[in-house]
Amino acid sequence: MKATVVLSPTASQRLIAQGAAAHPLVRSALQDGTVVVTLGTTNGFVASELLEEPIDQGAFAAGVIDGTWNLNARLGEATDLVLHHGIRVPFDERALLEGLTAGDVIIKGGNALDPFGIVGVLMAAPNGGTVGRYFPTAVARGVDVVIPISVAKSVHQPIAGLSIELGSRRVDLAMGLACGMATLTGHVITEIEAYALLFDVLATHVCSGGIGRGCGSVSLLLDGNEANVREAYERTEALVALPEIPVQGRQ
Repeated sequence: MKATVVLSPTASQRLIAQGAAAHPLVRSALQDGTVVVTLGTTNGFVASELLEEPIDQGAFAAGVIDGTWNLNARLGEATDLVLHHGIRVPFDERALLEGLTAGDVIIKGGNALDPFGIVGVLMAAPNGGTVGRYFPTAVARGVDVVIPISVAKSVHQPIAGLSIELGSRRVDLAMGLACGMATLTGHVITEIEAYALLFDVLATHVCSGGIGRGCGSVSLLLDGNEANVREAYERTEALVALPEIPVQGRQ
């Protein structure tokens, strides 16, 4: 059976968050290790799924693009979410970094997804921000990195090339903050992976964008067993019917 669906940005974030929460690596780390959910708008929905309760989405934002590029946006006082054996524990950066090991999971969002599955993360902080804090440790120790990101953030250039061209001290003019771009690898979860994880359905990205309520939306084709496709379609309808959650930045 085939079906077409259109997801608003918030519906996409909710679907991807449910997919991330269902990922076997995340489920295993929740039971036997540590899961770190870094700040970010999509990650706010992941945190809500893992905690099984609503959170302040604005407070969980680390940077947003809202009229200007990478508007400075620490919108609240939230810290990275740390779950140890499924229990929320206080964020202690030094102790956390010292203790991370294989079997743990870091969940980190991104800003761009290239055709090769590499994710780019905009960096305004001179020390690399969240990527600088976690990614070297993760790569050195074999800590899994799960990357929730929408196919709406697809770009047509390799992230490796973009990262060479960008840089806060290389850009002369910027709408918002001048940024560099980090190259991030890991287990990418887009809407496509989310549909596969949640419903065993093949999703294909058909197009992006629209007007009115369709601004920023993504359209996908679902293909699979009739029962699975119908379940995926009904879940999508329910997600789309939920209210949008705008994240308002401040300068």
